Amino acid sequence: MSSVPGMSKKMFHRLLQVISVTKHRQFSASSNMKKETVGFVGLGNMGNHMARNLIKNGYPIVVFDVNTDSTNSLKSDGASVASSPAEVASAVTKIVTMLPESSHVQEVYNGSKGIFSTVQKDSILIDSSTIDPSVSQHMASEAQKKGSVYLDAPVSGGVNAARDALLTFMVGGPETHFNQANELLSLMGKNVVHCGAVGTGQAAKICNNMLLGISMIGTAETMNLGMKLGLDPKMLAKILNMSSGRCWSSEVYNPVPGVLEGVPSSNDYKGGFGTALMTKDLGLAQSAATTTKAPTPLGSVAHQLYRTMVNHGLGGKDFSSAYLFLQDKNQK
Repeated sequence: MSSVPGMSKKMFHRLLQVISVTKHRQFSASSNMKKETVGFVGLGNMGNHMARNLIKNGYPIVVFDVNTDSTNSLKSDGASVASSPAEVASAVTKIVTMLPESSHVQEVYNGSKGIFSTVQKDSILIDSSTIDPSVSQHMASEAQKKGSVYLDAPVSGGVNAARDALLTFMVGGPETHFNQANELLSLMGKNVVHCGAVGTGQAAKICNNMLLGISMIGTAETMNLGMKLGLDPKMLAKILNMSSGRCWSSEVYNPVPGVLEGVPSSNDYKGGFGTALMTKDLGLAQSAATTTKAPTPLGSVAHQLYRTMVNHGLGGKDFSSAYLFLQDKNQK
């Protein structure tokens, strides 16, 4: 920058120093602005990572989970711990919930110590659970009575994507409120998609998970057959993933132990997305198919197979244990 005509070099350099100090103070002030506290209820395999990503991005959070080990873990990272969902709602105006089933969502929101008992006016309630779309619609109606907003925002991507903030959010609700929630969701995922009215996020999610459940069974069967024919599993997976059979289950979440690192199949099928939860989601898809009279023959078969897996003690294992189930069948 050249000096100003009529100004001495000494005065000019002094002016530059003043400008520099002012800019630094303005930057420091904006950097140190305290972000709004966010509530988070449900700290399981997915919610735990999602909440941590909010902390990493500078958000103070208040958490609740029935599992005290989960809340203590977040507390060590700086989160405040509430004694109930009601206490969370009384402290903040933005809440994310991540719960296993419809019944848990109903209890967390409508229970005696639920969110709706203390929710503040104009609060934004974001539910990332995978539940029946009709339950989401009912929760939105109840929220409206309280002067607050409820959005259904289920996710896809798995535990690793939750950890790395690479989730896909499928959001149902008014566009204005979607825009208000988008900033927060973008800190936990790479794709945030507005699907339409309340309930459409859940509709998109159960369709996605039906396809996921079907493709995992197909991948497990294919890998099992190839290995029976003498093919090396890593080589077979490589072929599949450069050919027309490529899918998420073969490329990112292969069900055969040792083919990929960092996936449940290589960790005794621990963590990840439980078979019982996949069974629940396929049940939601089948209920929706019955209601809409949409034929889903493969979805029905997949649901039956996962139910059988649960009955064989695999409910707590990751859903990729479909491959393990086939191995057990081979041995009998």
